[in-house]
Amino acid sequence: MRILTTMAAAAALMAGMASQPSAETLRISTFVPPNHTFNKALAAWGEELRKASGGELEVEIFPAGQLGPPPRQFDLARTGGADIAVVLHGATPGRFPLTELAGLPLVHPSAGLDSAITSRRLTELAPEFLAEEHAGTRILWMAVTPPLKLHFTRTDPSDLSAIRGLRLRYAGVVWQKIIEALGASPVPVPPAETADAMRRGIVDGASFPYEATRSFDLAPVTRYSLEPGLASATFAVVMGDQAWARLKPEHRELIAATTGPDRAEWYGRMWDESEKEGRQYMLDGGVTIVTMDEAKLAMLREAFAGIIAEARAATGERGQAFLDAYLR
Repeated sequence: MRILTTMAAAAALMAGMASQPSAETLRISTFVPPNHTFNKALAAWGEELRKASGGELEVEIFPAGQLGPPPRQFDLARTGGADIAVVLHGATPGRFPLTELAGLPLVHPSAGLDSAITSRRLTELAPEFLAEEHAGTRILWMAVTPPLKLHFTRTDPSDLSAIRGLRLRYAGVVWQKIIEALGASPVPVPPAETADAMRRGIVDGASFPYEATRSFDLAPVTRYSLEPGLASATFAVVMGDQAWARLKPEHRELIAATTGPDRAEWYGRMWDESEKEGRQYMLDGGVTIVTMDEAKLAMLREAFAGIIAEARAATGERGQAFLDAYLR
């Protein structure tokens, strides 16, 4: 795997570091639960940094929004409230318009829609297209979820018209528009509060990839899930410029060597595996999975065409160039 080659180079890079370590601890903020794939991946990356640096570089992870809710994650890193943060772009609508093009409905690179593919591609394009949207931070890697599915408390979505009039949890402008195009009402609910909102009838369903259904314990409140997924959510792992500036040059080199497209693909593979496990979790929990045929998907592509056209128009030539490169 490419990541192994990268880590071998990183280990060689750090071979000459001082034998008496003075540890630098990087504070990482996430808003997802401790058992989420992001926290597991960041812990594994932190262990790689510790070993490669001879104990001079470590990480401390603050999960579940301990340092701030989802909309504050980017600014935590940008202003120094955290050294590194996991950013959900849809949590701050309109702030990352180019990045969010990667989450348009039924859109993905020609190579496929696995997270390993989409996360790598988005990370490859970040320096050219997305750095300005993330000013004040260094993008370590981007992550694109497996496409989000819709999960319903009671409604059988075999007939898509049954979705009309339902209240569905969403995150981000794109998913708001998707839900509206389906004739349902979008309701903003924080991820950690979704299961309770479904249980209490505040919403009739929610949009999540299967991998997140385990983290947020959705099987007990879900009767039906609809696949394939309709659109992905985009994330960034960013490091604040202040944190980057205080590091020793050799630590910067180590972080640069262990992040980027290879790390994004490595993480995407973890997400893809978690997606399979999450689907099985839903089945084991008694959830009925409804799979749309090509006729239904064609109908949805037509219904979502306006969303894609509007996003293209709003981001102009720059957005068109980015989307063409992402889909290539």
